[in-house]
Amino acid sequence: MVKCAGETESDAHDDVLVANVHPSEWQNPTPARSYNLVVIGAGTAGLVSAAGAAGLGAKVALVESHLLGGECLNVGCVPSKALIACSRAAHAAARAAQFGVCTGDVAVDFDRVMARVRRVRSQISFHDAAKRFRSMGIDVFFGQARFIDERTVEVDGLKLPFARAVIATGARAVRPAIDGIDSCDFLTNETLFSLRERPGRLGVVGAGPVGVEMAQAFKRLSSDVTIIEKGQSLHPREDRDATAILEESFRRDGVNMLLNTVVERITASEGGKTIHLAGDGAHRKVIVDEILIGAGRAPNVQGLALEAAGVEYDQRAGVKTDDFLRTTNRRVYAAGDVCLRHKFTHTADAAARIVIQNALFFGRKRVSVLNIPWCTYTDPEIAHVGLYPEEARSRGMEVETFRRDLTDVDRAICDGQIEGFVKVHVKQGTDSILGATIVAAHAGDMISEISTAMAGKVGLAGISSVIHPYPTQAEVIRQVADAYNRTRLSARLKSILVAIMKIRR
Repeated sequence: MVKCAGETESDAHDDVLVANVHPSEWQNPTPARSYNLVVIGAGTAGLVSAAGAAGLGAKVALVESHLLGGECLNVGCVPSKALIACSRAAHAAARAAQFGVCTGDVAVDFDRVMARVRRVRSQISFHDAAKRFRSMGIDVFFGQARFIDERTVEVDGLKLPFARAVIATGARAVRPAIDGIDSCDFLTNETLFSLRERPGRLGVVGAGPVGVEMAQAFKRLSSDVTIIEKGQSLHPREDRDATAILEESFRRDGVNMLLNTVVERITASEGGKTIHLAGDGAHRKVIVDEILIGAGRAPNVQGLALEAAGVEYDQRAGVKTDDFLRTTNRRVYAAGDVCLRHKFTHTADAAARIVIQNALFFGRKRVSVLNIPWCTYTDPEIAHVGLYPEEARSRGMEVETFRRDLTDVDRAICDGQIEGFVKVHVKQGTDSILGATIVAAHAGDMISEISTAMAGKVGLAGISSVIHPYPTQAEVIRQVADAYNRTRLSARLKSILVAIMKIRR
């Protein structure tokens, strides 16, 4: 059940959530003699696998040890984006004077912010409700699943024989090996959204996607935020031009950034939690009220008795799968964060669709052909799809990059959102798109045009022929395509065209 720090009374929004995704009165059904598909884990990959298979006539069992909806609904995408929406509203109000709108002093009511986060989560939870999946003809079981042999799963003393199974147990926040961390309460994404009081001073360890999103959000919600990263930049795996813009945004917001810095130990006292740091040859201390750890995620493989099913796995990489998402037991598949490098909700969804085809209908769909886009929901957002130039070159491909800055886009100027750019990487000598990075206020929405083009094998020349409404920020993508087209006009071809025009005058 969802628990809230310091909770003394039942929260109505959490009551709705739990009533949907783990009803207290739920009775596990009597198992069928055999199932076409047993799905272990009811996050995105598990829910999509179960619903898709049932919709195609399969007899399906869905097993969940905690809450349907998994991390995304309960402690991930949904509450984090609801919180970010509140922080953006606060930021927009604070800078409204730039648009001639006078709001006066802006105050954040953190209790109401978190109440909204819980309300949004409860509203969305209907889509993942146990009763809804039961109405699809799916047998929903709550309890810890474990394999007892290569063709049988057990849950709550009940045996579920299967023709095929899919492991979709997701991943959890990593507990880093920091001296003193065991004696000091800390937050992860799994506990952050249970806060009822705004931390006056928040330390964020790790500047990956979770770290940067929450650092900026809490700063805009009036916390004093320090973010600590051992790498040389925020979001160190992203395009360096993109992270430079993000760092400038953080400076304006007043986020204290400590880069090239490692956490040596953490100590606690009545005055707060002290983070002892080392960086650039110096030692320092930062005292905070709460610490958010964003040190990555580890696959949930414990307690499943995978050895009994002949399924190989690794504690760090997760369940071992081939390109068809089949495990070392040919009857058992895996999907989502428990086996994939890209741990995103939309990747889990795509993987589940592959599993349905391959496990139940003799499909040969490969996960390696997927172009996975992703987005970090800071302000501005950073979105990417496909290869980075260095990745393409490591595969023996020469790359040409076309870039257009938002400072040259009319709508971005009108919106006061000129920070950002679009970069598209193509195979040299062609318009074939290898990858792209977008930095913009709504980069996550804009990247889908590039993803669609790549999936449909449409190059930059094709995008240049697509009419984009004016004025929109997405028009910048067509401008990049136009920049490519201009390179096709060689000096010789231009001289020929000039000669033709003279003749026709």
